[in-house]
Amino acid sequence: MNKYAVWGNPIAQSKSPEIQQHFAQQQKIELDYQRMLGDEVRFEQQLAQFFASGGQGCNITAPFKERAFRLADLHSERCLMAEACNTLKKLPDGRLYADNTDGAGLVTDLQRLGWLQPQQRILILGAGGATKGVLLPLLQAQQQITLANRTLDKAEQLAQKFSGHGVIQAVALSQLTTQRFDLIINATSLGLQGKVVDIAPAILQKCGAVYDMQYAKATDTPFLALAKTYGVAKSADGIGMLIGQAAHAFEVWFGVMPEITLLI
Repeated sequence: MNKYAVWGNPIAQSKSPEIQQHFAQQQKIELDYQRMLGDEVRFEQQLAQFFASGGQGCNITAPFKERAFRLADLHSERCLMAEACNTLKKLPDGRLYADNTDGAGLVTDLQRLGWLQPQQRILILGAGGATKGVLLPLLQAQQQITLANRTLDKAEQLAQKFSGHGVIQAVALSQLTTQRFDLIINATSLGLQGKVVDIAPAILQKCGAVYDMQYAKATDTPFLALAKTYGVAKSADGIGMLIGQAAHAFEVWFGVMPEITLLI
């Protein structure tokens, strides 16, 4: 039996076991995939024990993505640029390979929605870890990116880091001028507190579509609800990204990309 898991804290809310079991059944692979509660102090020891006891791979979620990144022996380019990993694989020689499939999951979902064309102007709200994890795949998809963050310095550091991979610029959220973006992506976690980004209504009114990397059960996220009040016709939350990143993780482990549309 293939032994896999998702590590996080908290972890009870994770949809990963159901998603990965669906992929495994689809591909006729037997899979033992569990939720694992990581300890803030002992996470590294827990992970080492998991692999020592037969674990072959795992997903990593908050707050352990950076710590898992540092544990790995080998990293994909997108993982190195994100400086965080959400997927680990034990190689035949015992070394740990780290990948970050968040950005690939986002790009896959945007393609599914028909929202990804070359040279689009994308506004990303926030410059934290969620943003860092998706920038390289978006730039590789030939998107022109504006990073808007409350603290300009943080956005500028990210823009500088990724500047060699495509068109990217930084701006303070308060200095964002009214202009048209093909797509606005909310990469902040404000929705978890029931809050929204302080963005000028005219920017939302002019945009082509909005995407929230967060998702909510049976309702719109606060950001999507706000966008709809300003007449934004096209909107989507992050459930498709969640399923997409899981599919790309499955591909890292088993060498086959599962069909994802039936889950969304």
